[in-house]
Amino acid sequence: MQALLREIRQCQRCPLVDGHRPVLQCSPNSLILIAGQAPGSKVHASGIPFDDASGDRLRDWLSLSRQQFYDPDLIALLPMAFCYPGKGTSGDLPPPPLCAQSWRAGVMEQLQNIQLTVVIGRYAIDWHMPHYRRHTVTQVVQDWRNHPPHTTALVHPSPRNNIWMRRNPWFADERVPEIRKRVQQVLR
Repeated sequence: MQALLREIRQCQRCPLVDGHRPVLQCSPNSLILIAGQAPGSKVHASGIPFDDASGDRLRDWLSLSRQQFYDPDLIALLPMAFCYPGKGTSGDLPPPPLCAQSWRAGVMEQLQNIQLTVVIGRYAIDWHMPHYRRHTVTQVVQDWRNHPPHTTALVHPSPRNNIWMRRNPWFADERVPEIRKRVQQVLR
């Protein structure tokens, strides 16, 4: 795993990324996999996964301290692309597929102790929950009671989703307490 992580952190394969700085966290002992989209500009600058307002919200949703969240023996943080993809017209650009095609299978093979995979966003849903490809992210997240036993989806914790959160109060009322319960079961 360490050799693979060193290779990933030196990666410069993607021609779309300006300033390669792969950001991820994992260990062969990781128990929970958080499969996200791609680092934002703040995370790219710090080099620390979810080191932004999205991370604060995600840690709250999962009821994890920073110490727990950044312990690779507990939490693997594996976005679909490891570098910031750049700014688009309505937010960040999508994760370039080359990153997942190049690295994801190799990393996933090393993560043999994962007991819960938390999937965040469209691109991660398509990879980890392909049977939901024809559903909207809202539909996937709403269907949480029917997710596979060790995989579940959340809406992206970005502040950009505040309107979505207001329109979907069931998420805070039902979904967040359930995901907190599942995370705590795994960490016991």
